Amino acid sequence: MRIFYLIICLSASSIFFAQKKSEDSIVRKEITAIKVSSAPKIDGILDEEIWKNVPVAQNFVEFQPQNGKAESPDFRTEVKILYDDTAIYISAMMYDPEPDKIAKELVERDDVGNDDFFDVLLNGYNDKQQSLEFLVMPSGVQFDAKLTNDNEDGNWSAVWYSAAKINEKGWAVEMKIPFSELRFPKKDIQKWGLNFIRFTRRNKVKTTWNFVDNKKNSLLLFDGTLKGIEKINTPVRLSFLPYFSTYLNNYDGKTTASINGGMDVKYGINDAFTLDTTLIPDFGQTAFDATILNLSPFEQQFTENRAFFTEGTELFSKGNLFYSRRVGDYPSRDPNLKSVESLVKNIQKVKLLNATKISGRTNKGLGIGFFNGITKKTDAEIINNATGQIRTETLEPLANYNVIVLDQRFNGNSSVSFVNTNVTRAGDFRDANATAILTNLTDKKNKYNFYSNFKGSYVKDNTKIFGTDIAAGVGKISGKSQYAFDFEAISKNYNIDDLGYTGPTNYYSFHGYYGYHLLQPNKNYNNINWNNNINYGRRLDTDLFQVFDFNTNIGFQDKQFRNYTVGVHSFPVGENDLYEPRTFGKYLFIPAHINPYLYYNSDNRKKLTYSFAIDYYMYDQTGRNRMYNELGFRYRFSDHFSLEYNGSSDISNQEQGFAGNQNANIYIGTRNRNTVINGLTSRYAINNTMLISFNLRHYYTEVNYKKFGILQDNGRVSDVNNYSIKNQTYNAWNIDLRYSWYFAPGSQLTLLYQNAVQNSLNYSKVNFRNNFNQLFNEPMNNTLSLKVTYFIDYNAVKHLLSKKEKL
Repeated sequence: MRIFYLIICLSASSIFFAQKKSEDSIVRKEITAIKVSSAPKIDGILDEEIWKNVPVAQNFVEFQPQNGKAESPDFRTEVKILYDDTAIYISAMMYDPEPDKIAKELVERDDVGNDDFFDVLLNGYNDKQQSLEFLVMPSGVQFDAKLTNDNEDGNWSAVWYSAAKINEKGWAVEMKIPFSELRFPKKDIQKWGLNFIRFTRRNKVKTTWNFVDNKKNSLLLFDGTLKGIEKINTPVRLSFLPYFSTYLNNYDGKTTASINGGMDVKYGINDAFTLDTTLIPDFGQTAFDATILNLSPFEQQFTENRAFFTEGTELFSKGNLFYSRRVGDYPSRDPNLKSVESLVKNIQKVKLLNATKISGRTNKGLGIGFFNGITKKTDAEIINNATGQIRTETLEPLANYNVIVLDQRFNGNSSVSFVNTNVTRAGDFRDANATAILTNLTDKKNKYNFYSNFKGSYVKDNTKIFGTDIAAGVGKISGKSQYAFDFEAISKNYNIDDLGYTGPTNYYSFHGYYGYHLLQPNKNYNNINWNNNINYGRRLDTDLFQVFDFNTNIGFQDKQFRNYTVGVHSFPVGENDLYEPRTFGKYLFIPAHINPYLYYNSDNRKKLTYSFAIDYYMYDQTGRNRMYNELGFRYRFSDHFSLEYNGSSDISNQEQGFAGNQNANIYIGTRNRNTVINGLTSRYAINNTMLISFNLRHYYTEVNYKKFGILQDNGRVSDVNNYSIKNQTYNAWNIDLRYSWYFAPGSQLTLLYQNAVQNSLNYSKVNFRNNFNQLFNEPMNNTLSLKVTYFIDYNAVKHLLSKKEKL
């Protein structure tokens, strides 16, 4: 391993030091902002005198589909910029010869529907590595995000103002972006990175003000320059988001009610760093989790739906050490129940008392992230069924969760990062720590990349356990032909589950990739992408072949904007599953198999769009096969109303999986497993600030065991007749019906009804009607909640108070 690591480092060094230290050769347009004493009215009507005689950013260049082509004169774009002591103002005129055909679907904030859009990318540090994105659609809906070269964080939100209007020449946008929402250094003369993007939905043409070369595989490297902003005072960045919420819950005939209040605070420590804290947090209105019947050896990983943990996570996601669902999850210990004891109530999730984030990036490219959360002590009440006596047992003590990230960016698109996560629990409970050093180097031409990761974990429970995860790779990341070679080794004791998600361990693997990409459309296709991946893996302790597989696929978009992907994934010699037996040192042999697949998406510009996927798994074993299908369609009845269906079926025959342990034997069951998921989503937008949405999900799976066997040392299974477990049927049903009103910038009212029920049966082969009858006979959880948040800006309050004093 050391020799391999040395070879990778030397090859990377030869790549980077061979590059000439020449000046940036990218042509960068410039635009000058003009200072004004009075602000324009933000109404999307560009007839004010203030916009006349202002420099114009124009002559956009096509980014997609014909990269480098000059914009069509009929679809030209003109942008102007003003500023005053509080904000920057942007107007844009998007010419269109057929204004009645402009796509303007009404969607919720931070969702880009079937719309045209105008997008502004602002980089206050002009370092080509980090930008803030402000996007407006003809419907007036806003979208904002934080951009780095490898990530678009759409959960980042700012409070800014915009208006859009369709007129006889096309459509126009006006924007006001307060300086308090931007990041820039304290300098008398500002020089910002800037680019504009326009997208026209009906011909799917995307243009940019400063040309972006699609061969370079990067957007931010091609910023133009904004000049003219001088002698502005960095405002105090302080805002409050108080909330009020009330809940009415009914479950199994019992009704409870609660009223809550709390507040989020955001404070700009300086021009680069922001402190976010949530006091008495309330996450009761988060979306439901898509639960499944999990028969795998690994826990199900859920999406984070809590706004505090999803916003501004660019730094905290480095190294994949932070899985935020751990904070406020279920207790770290199970109750110690005696044979005559049972729980008084079901185990509840741990309550989060408060959480704080500090994040930002200096003008020298150093990003710093700090997170700290404290959770409440959690006890369980246990009753002695014989005596009726109740005792209390602590399942989770007072606990502190902490993450620190240092990320130094340099040389345009390179970085070195340090990440540390720590969990400290009171008393004799488990403590944990994980540390990562990450290197990501890209040459100045953005052609070659080298990365290396070293991660270490430490867990202190009854004993002290250390583990490591080492990875490195090198590749060509731009141009028509791209390739990469990677290596990773994870020790058996690597464990970051206290604040991260570990997944498989005790293996080392090699991965190779080659891809060919059509960068300019040809006669028949807008784009073509051919991808090839090959993997070889072995068990680390003790050495054992794990897997060898090859995957090739080709994806393309035709001239009617229909997307196809066709591929095949092959395991020619089978694989040894190191994890299904749930016992260290054991493995289950899976025979050779091949997986052809097909994906299709129709033209999403049309009212009716649909997609489907077909995956078929053929095994070198009589009777074993698997068919996975997906089907989805969406119909836009109008710009206000849409309906969407997504469904899938997974039919697996004669699969083998862990069934249990008994008398030192590992029992493997041969089973048929059938899963069907149906989802329905409907949205009605009253206007660009009010929306009603409906989400329904039904998950159904059944497991039918055919026979059982004992796992042998060679990974094969010998049949037995003296073991059996019951079949299973599992249902999960969820409904969310939500009314959202963005009644003021940064402020929202949400009325939410949630309905949930699930059941688990110890038999299968239930017909459709009886299955639903049994499901809906289970106790249902019904919750009606109202939550109001109101954005309070310190600068606005201060300005209002000063005006009152003058009066």
